[in-house]
Amino acid sequence: MLIEFEAVSVSFDTKTALDNVSLKLDQKRIGVIGLNGSGKSTFARLLNGLVQPTSGTVLVGSVNPAKDAKAARKQTGFIFSNPDVQIIMPTVLEDVSFTLRSSRLSKAEIRSKALAVLQRFGIAHLADQAAHSLSSGQKQLLAISAIMVSEPKLIVADEPTALLDLANSRLVSRVLLEQIDQQVVLITHDLELAANCDVVLRFADAKLVEVGEPAAVISAYLADNK
Repeated sequence: MLIEFEAVSVSFDTKTALDNVSLKLDQKRIGVIGLNGSGKSTFARLLNGLVQPTSGTVLVGSVNPAKDAKAARKQTGFIFSNPDVQIIMPTVLEDVSFTLRSSRLSKAEIRSKALAVLQRFGIAHLADQAAHSLSSGQKQLLAISAIMVSEPKLIVADEPTALLDLANSRLVSRVLLEQIDQQVVLITHDLELAANCDVVLRFADAKLVEVGEPAAVISAYLADNK
């Protein structure tokens, strides 16, 4: 799916969060790096209409998120760094099933589909457990499952490994890189994760300063931030 930004800027009061960004992306795994406050999370939130541009145009496939937020959120699943903000229902199975509440599926079909996605991400054995009792890694897998059950076209993950230990960080990274067929945008401080993407974007001071092959972009980022 083509992601296209044309002269996009975002301002909050007197602060510029994103400054005149233009790009076209169709790669399957897109890494986004930069220091805190560089503009990368604002970029991510533009993709599903959580943030709207002050000027310029964003297109994700054929959808303009600023004009049709409902369509944007239907086609774009958003994964946050803290999975607790995404867990809504008491048990694991109920939480994944909740995503399908507005579908036309029967209760039996919803249960079957929810169990299938939990199986896919290795947590079907936790289906009846209290969702908030899970470990941090299991919670992130639950958040991913709850997004994936609705089969979005694009996954945006905003620092999905930030709160995880090394083992769970690598587990979630493998899931996002290897087990999801959809296009994935990964906003991350984990340079190992970014290095395994097809392309990397680097933001600094609200500007898009570089787009290119991961190793070269990461090398330049490290050199600029010794």
